[in-house]
Amino acid sequence: MAMSDPLGDLLTRIRNGQQANKKSIQAPSSRLHRNVLAVLEREGYIRGYTDRELRKGVREVEIELKYAEGTPVIREISRVSTPGRRVYSKIRELPRVYNGLGITILSTPQGVLSDAEARAANVGGEVLCRVF
Repeated sequence: MAMSDPLGDLLTRIRNGQQANKKSIQAPSSRLHRNVLAVLEREGYIRGYTDRELRKGVREVEIELKYAEGTPVIREISRVSTPGRRVYSKIRELPRVYNGLGITILSTPQGVLSDAEARAANVGGEVLCRVF
């Protein structure tokens, strides 16, 4: 059966993996998943990720989760824009997550960016998720 919200599934896998204190998790791979994971790695929320091909046409990404003194680095990760309700934001109207302690991940014409990178590039877009 086809999945209706693959990005929501990825975020749920990360959330569940950290609640279970897993060292790493696996998820289906896509370009959007890799771009979101690259932002999470740049911002220091995950250790890293590796993309591998299981068989012809089927790819999987392994995500190394990050912990600080036994506590998950990601305290909260939530989907904002869903397939049934897309949320777009101009850069001037983009709210700060926990007064700048967290990040918002945006899909912009310049690619998938964190809110700080989008503010520097002065570009808005679809609000994918919030991370704290």
